[in-house]
Amino acid sequence: MTRRRTTYVSYSDIKRKRRKRILCVSIIAAVIVLGAGLFLLIRHISRVVKETSADGRLLSSSDSTVSDDVYIISMNTVQTDPAAADSSSAAEWISFSEREDRVKVRGIYITGPMAGSAGIEDLIDLVDSTELNAVVIDMKNDEGNITYQMDLQSAQEMGACINYISDMEGLMAELKEHDIYTIARIVCFKDPYLAEHNPQLALKKADGSNLTDAYGLTWVNPYKEEVWEYLTDVALAAADMGFDEIQYDYVRFPIGNEAETADYGVDIQSYPREQAIMNFLDYATEHLHEKGIPVTADVFGTIIGSAIDVEQVGQDYVGLGSTVDVLCPMIYPSHYGKGVFGYDVPDAYPYETVYAALMASKSELAGIADKDRAVVRPWLQAFTATWVSGHITYGGDEIRSQIQAVYDAGYEEWILWNASNRYTDEGLEKAE
Repeated sequence: MTRRRTTYVSYSDIKRKRRKRILCVSIIAAVIVLGAGLFLLIRHISRVVKETSADGRLLSSSDSTVSDDVYIISMNTVQTDPAAADSSSAAEWISFSEREDRVKVRGIYITGPMAGSAGIEDLIDLVDSTELNAVVIDMKNDEGNITYQMDLQSAQEMGACINYISDMEGLMAELKEHDIYTIARIVCFKDPYLAEHNPQLALKKADGSNLTDAYGLTWVNPYKEEVWEYLTDVALAAADMGFDEIQYDYVRFPIGNEAETADYGVDIQSYPREQAIMNFLDYATEHLHEKGIPVTADVFGTIIGSAIDVEQVGQDYVGLGSTVDVLCPMIYPSHYGKGVFGYDVPDAYPYETVYAALMASKSELAGIADKDRAVVRPWLQAFTATWVSGHITYGGDEIRSQIQAVYDAGYEEWILWNASNRYTDEGLEKAE
């Protein structure tokens, strides 16, 4: 798939220019510091000479009057302040896909209310007794609610924090005690709270009213950098709470006729939707990597190989495959229409549908170097899609067949989705 070229200056270009400016300022500051120290260096020249090797390199910097702040000029030069070097996780970020100690996630999705109820104990027991090793917990849900009293002023001022999880610290401690990998799910651009308290960020229809989805929930404008900042702040707060990974969901544009005619405040032809989504994730990833936190993006499975879907929702599978650390395509068989992959009812063919989708994924991402390519961790269907004509009941066999399709396609990770959090051990291997 060839991505459309535009004249828009991307966030990455802006970031590079910003770094150049910082570099220039740092060099000027360093020159001033060096000039101020020149007089003292001359006074101590005899001692410096004694401490200089035959090739002219200083054997010791203990008597040098050059400030250690010169370190910031370049992360690639000799570092005079190891402590300062250690403080920058971004400089030390190692390709997530190539980490030998990376957890190979086999997880389940959990809502905020479930995570804050006694029912969480049953789910922890399920993880302990089966091959499961991870949980995805709502931190910011589809309604824009933060599911606990997050220490984030902007969220508190909007009243977005709901006490679904009354003891967040206790829950995190318990999950860590059971050696469970924790992923914070953050819904992005569907956010009634942010839209209500910041009307300038709400996505507007052609008539000037707020754009809402089928459930009446308001969307905010994915082009607005203020929205990016808020979503990144929420993620950073979740990381501070102890989550191992951040997962952005609804990291896309709304769909439908009203969405097509909405006022985004930009020229979409020169600044296409997919560029805005990548710019946001690039922005968030840069900040989260500074804390050593990997970033995941949930995407529609149907964008794989479909230029039309890419343009509508703004999710470029190949572009995102080299932007975030993990891609989670939603390849639920029930989400594919009649005739896709050659099946009248893809929902009735769980193994075949998942396998075909993931082989298409592998083909799409093949052009990205291993060290730059995101890990692919698909969402699998753990529910029965009663609304699909010709659907089948999804039990243990159907879940297991999807998991096997993941492995047969050459992938290693997966997450089960059931909106009601009704999971059993059927279809799951027992813990070793």
